[in-house]
Parts: sequence; C-alpha cells; structure tokens
Amino acid sequence: MKISQLLHHREALRRQLQLANLAYAHRQLATLAARITQARLQGLVRLQPAEPAVEHPWPVLTALEGRQSVIDEHFTDENVAELADLLSFIRGEDPVDATFRLEDLGVQFAAPLRQQLEEAGVEFEPDTPQVAASGRPRPNRP
Repeated sequence: MKISQLLHHREALRRQLQLANLAYAHRQLATLAARITQARLQGLVRLQPAEPAVEHPWPVLTALEGRQSVIDEHFTDENVAELADLLSFIRGEDPVDATFRLEDLGVQFAAPLRQQLEEAGVEFEPDTPQVAASGRPRPNRP
C-alpha cells in the first residue's frame, strides 16, 4: 500500500476507529449494567481517579449509599479501572470523577452510546446487550 492511499483514506479510517471505540464502550457498559441488574445492586456511588500520593494508585469506586463491602464483592480493581477508562473516554475527561446511581449506569452511559452508533448507521446483532429506558438490560428488537 502506498502512503498516498493511506492519506487518502485517513478520514474514513479515523471515523471507523471512533465508531469501533464507541461500540466497545457500549458493549462493556451494557454488559456491566446487566451484571449490576442481575446482582440487584443499587445506590449512589462515586468513581474517583487514581491518586498515588493518597494511597490509591488505581481508580476507586466508593458506595455513598449502602455498604462498601457489597461494592468490593462485585467489582475487582480491574473492573473499576476499566469503568474509569470507559467513562473517561465517553466524557472526554481524564481523569474522570463521577457520581451516579449503580442502577442507572446503563441508561446514563450505555444507552446514549447505542443511540450515537445507531445514528451513525451501525447495526446491532441480536445478542448485543441493550439497555431499556428503566436502566435494565432488555432483549434486542428484531
């Protein structure tokens, strides 16, 4: 492939990369929303960025309602780090500091991504998780 061909297709490739990243974020957030619904987790939480100087070199998910032990039982450090990366990407904030209700994660973050993808002409397979207006995952429409 010649450099002129790459440069000619640069804008289309950039757009495809953006859509691929949105699709990945949607899938991960919708899957997490389904896990939250299945485990019947709810309550206000705060996702804080990593702060190595304050004894947590990784992002932290803190229960503002309910018990922290429930959060710790259902979210590994890797889960929290990925959530922080996803929210940072979709919000355009680095690092991200967000407060939200666990039961609203799908509606607040995954559903808008799905809408963006659909508006861009992306088609979803039947097994793609979809979030209903209530925040609960629902089966795809045919």
